[in-house]
Amino acid sequence: MTRTLWMHAEPSSESTKVRLCQRDTLVNITNTAVGVDETAPNRIWYQCGNEGYIYSGSIQPVRTNLSTPRMDIPREGLLAEISVPYTDAHEAPDPASDVVYRMYYETTHWVMSVTSGADGQVWYQVLDDKWDKLYYAPAAHIRIITAEEVSPISPDVPGKDKKIVVKLDAQLTIAYEGDHPVFIVPVATGAKLRSGTYTTPQGDFITFYKRPARHMAAGDVAASGFDLPGVPWVQYITKGGISFHGTFWHNEFGRPRSHGCINLSTSAAKWLYRWTSPDVPLNKIFSYGYVGTKVEITN
Repeated sequence: MTRTLWMHAEPSSESTKVRLCQRDTLVNITNTAVGVDETAPNRIWYQCGNEGYIYSGSIQPVRTNLSTPRMDIPREGLLAEISVPYTDAHEAPDPASDVVYRMYYETTHWVMSVTSGADGQVWYQVLDDKWDKLYYAPAAHIRIITAEEVSPISPDVPGKDKKIVVKLDAQLTIAYEGDHPVFIVPVATGAKLRSGTYTTPQGDFITFYKRPARHMAAGDVAASGFDLPGVPWVQYITKGGISFHGTFWHNEFGRPRSHGCINLSTSAAKWLYRWTSPDVPLNKIFSYGYVGTKVEITN
């Protein structure tokens, strides 16, 4: 994630700097503007009222939607997403307890139980699926996902007629039903980073391993490593970990930026997750096998 970002007087990095924004700063987006640099892969800037403009590639649009807690969490848990800009996971259902990590808007997590803190606030117990630990977060900040919103898309289309094509040069992902493209989105694939060059492999694959939520972590965070709880709508295509997934730490699609995975916006990743096989029942943490939707990655 970007540690700091300048707000400018105009939609251009060459214009006057008016405010330095630290990570997790909340700004009010009132409009969009097209940047003056015609060579930039992403020319969208966000206008922040009369205060200035900020480059969209490092800004995640968010909302604050408080949720009514559910008090009937089943033993197997419920899939949920963060419905506020961010909330902190604590060691105990107490805001004074240690913060373990921060959970961001539209990241997905498994809610395992519900409890009330000493102050009367309702807390959800959240599973960290990487470390197999349980933490707590305010239930009002977490929305339970319904079966309807993850129901399969185009279930009547035979699996053999569905195909995903990733075009690395164009940084596009296209979903086909037969010969007809039904979904086209910009993506961010493997890039040259400070810690090395990461490539997205070319060839033929399938979406053989799907998870609605995954804590992804690798390497030194200070040197292009990452530690990302709640990565949403993950579809692995290689046993080495290359996957399609939603992205909450940047908003810059259309140019290489990843450690090799195919980064999509959260909404695009969710659509693709619902469209592909195998289906993952809502109460299942993952689906793994030797079947899946065809994927072609080309230069």
